[in-house]
Amino acid sequence: MTAIDPESLSQDEARAARREKLFSRITTADKWFSVLGLAWLTPMLRAAAGDNPSAQMKELWRLAGVPLLAILGFLVLWGTLAPKVQTSLGAVPGPAQVWEEAVNLHEDAVRTGEKRAKFEAMVEKRNQKLIDAGRADEVKTVAYTGAPSYYQQIWTSIKTVFFGFLIATAVAVPIGIMAGLSPTANAAINPIVQIFKPVSPLAWLPIVTMIVSAVYVTDDGWFQKSFLVSAITVTLCSLWPTLINTALGVSAIDKDLVNVSKVLKMNTWTKITKLVLPSALPLIFTGLRLSLGVGWMVLIAAEMLAQNPGLGKFVWDEFQNGSSQSLAKIMVAVFTIGIIGFLLDRLMYAIQSLFTFTNNR
Repeated sequence: MTAIDPESLSQDEARAARREKLFSRITTADKWFSVLGLAWLTPMLRAAAGDNPSAQMKELWRLAGVPLLAILGFLVLWGTLAPKVQTSLGAVPGPAQVWEEAVNLHEDAVRTGEKRAKFEAMVEKRNQKLIDAGRADEVKTVAYTGAPSYYQQIWTSIKTVFFGFLIATAVAVPIGIMAGLSPTANAAINPIVQIFKPVSPLAWLPIVTMIVSAVYVTDDGWFQKSFLVSAITVTLCSLWPTLINTALGVSAIDKDLVNVSKVLKMNTWTKITKLVLPSALPLIFTGLRLSLGVGWMVLIAAEMLAQNPGLGKFVWDEFQNGSSQSLAKIMVAVFTIGIIGFLLDRLMYAIQSLFTFTNNR
């Protein structure tokens, strides 16, 4: 019989332990890869670690190869058909023209940023001279009045949608909890939800515009009227998914848990914070993800009409401009809107993953 080398056996066990630890780390990382839309990294790491490379390459092809092939096919189809469609602004731009305009918008944004920085430096220098000369009372803050860059318009849209979304969340979650806990409250709230949920942002916008113009009469407030009009319109259209899902999540709580709360004589606040919210969080976050998506779609239409200087106004201005590059710029905005919408959803899912245990993607 061949003697077993204890030292060799110990090394094999150590290698197996290290490999098992590596696979465990990859499995843990896979949860976040899925959240961030990077699930294709997992089979790459597993193949590199020696975990059935053939099977991992098949998984990589499914997660990354097939989507990339589909995108390539879309680009080829787009590039082939686009020149054949003539509009009032010329032929529909293909991928190359859209990419060219994207680069132009980036370069223009860089130039705008340099102009803004130069202007602000001049204002600061002038004010410092006045202070040094003992004329501090003449110091003025002069705002840059140049046209916003494309990146500034993106940032304006993101700020607006989050402002409206946060207001919607602050309204929808408490009402949803109340509707979920009380059948009477649910009976009172449900007709209002069913009536106002389908209303288009284009119907809300004139009403919101008139109310904001009547109530917000100051010209030097924290917010521009166009910002408030767009944000409130987002609120009115995006609060319903959160409200409905919150009510559904709260009403679906296990009745045994509700009975336990009665036995322990929990007050309403303790019952909501310790029992209701933890149990309903998965559905609440599903509603929040839906609300943010709806808000982002609504925002673009609201900005077009309210003239809030975001992506919606950018699209409208380019449509009104009617230059040969306008259609390509609008398509750049379309891709920008889609990509940001995807990133916002991934952000909400990442936050959801921190607070809940769910396999919903």
